[in-house]
Order: sequence, then structure tokens, then C-alpha cells
Amino acid sequence: MHIEVSSLFGLNVYTDKGIYIGKINDVLLEVQEKKAMGLGVTKLNPEMFDTTKSGVIIPFRWVTAVGDVLLIRHLANHFTKSGEMVEDISLYEEDEQ
Repeated sequence: MHIEVSSLFGLNVYTDKGIYIGKINDVLLEVQEKKAMGLGVTKLNPEMFDTTKSGVIIPFRWVTAVGDVLLIRHLANHFTKSGEMVEDISLYEEDEQ
């Protein structure tokens, strides 16, 4: 899949089952390998995540389609308040203070 990184910013992220996850705010790149490794997602769906951080990193390998929105594979055990998802992050330094 070849896309411009700048086209990802601001896209809404949904699972392939139509569940809203959040909005892309950052992209984690591996410069040496010239590929995207993850997506920094904020404005999280509170029904899906129980976190005090401002966002999560979703592995780019979960992406199935990019268009007007970004679709990822639905992984039920990763998207529950009781389960662990991917790494919780704070995308803004002021969130840490």
C-alpha cells in the first residue's frame, strides 16, 4: 500500500466492523526501512478504551484500507475496556505535566 503520510492526518479510524476507534494525530515511521510502523490515534472512543492517556499507537500492519476513513482489522480482544490494547501514549508533552 503506497500513500502519502500527510494524507493520513485527521482521518477517522474505524474497525472493519464499523466501530469508531479515534482520529489519526501522528504517524510512527521507520526511516531506515522507509515504512510506517504505527498510527498515533487520539479522540478515542470512550466505550472502547479505558485510558487516562491522550491516545494509543495502533500498529500499521492492522490497516486494511485507506480512503475517506482508515479501516483496521477488528480485533475484539484488543478493543475492550477490560483488555489490554496497544501501548497507551501521551501525544502531547503538556499531558504529562
